[in-house]
Amino acid sequence: QVQLIESGGGSVQGGGSLRLSCAASGRTFSSYFMGWFRQAPGKEREFVAGISRRGGTTYHADNVKGRFTISRDNAKNTVYLQMDSLKPEDTAVYYCAARETSSYSDWIYKWREYDHWGQGTQVTVSS
Repeated sequence: QVQLIESGGGSVQGGGSLRLSCAASGRTFSSYFMGWFRQAPGKEREFVAGISRRGGTTYHADNVKGRFTISRDNAKNTVYLQMDSLKPEDTAVYYCAARETSSYSDWIYKWREYDHWGQGTQVTVSS
């Protein structure tokens, strides 16, 4: 019902910045809770950030708080992840995910609970 396309990944030096975008198809984008996850080689997919349907509530993993900021523009059917002060340990494939819902709980941190996924975009941070 919704297709997600990530963009904005690339290579950057430590301390640098990137902004990821996730563009969604369809006319019901505002019905979805949106999340960002990442996966490094040999590791489990982990939660990075999430945002409520209208953008009024955001969630950020402890290891990115103060550095990453999730936001959304429902008029553009797009969710963003602004990444500042990047570190080599941020290197991973970043995925955009969506779940149609009006209630939030601990499920937002679990990748298996999301219904739709983008193809991923690579972020590489060098020292």
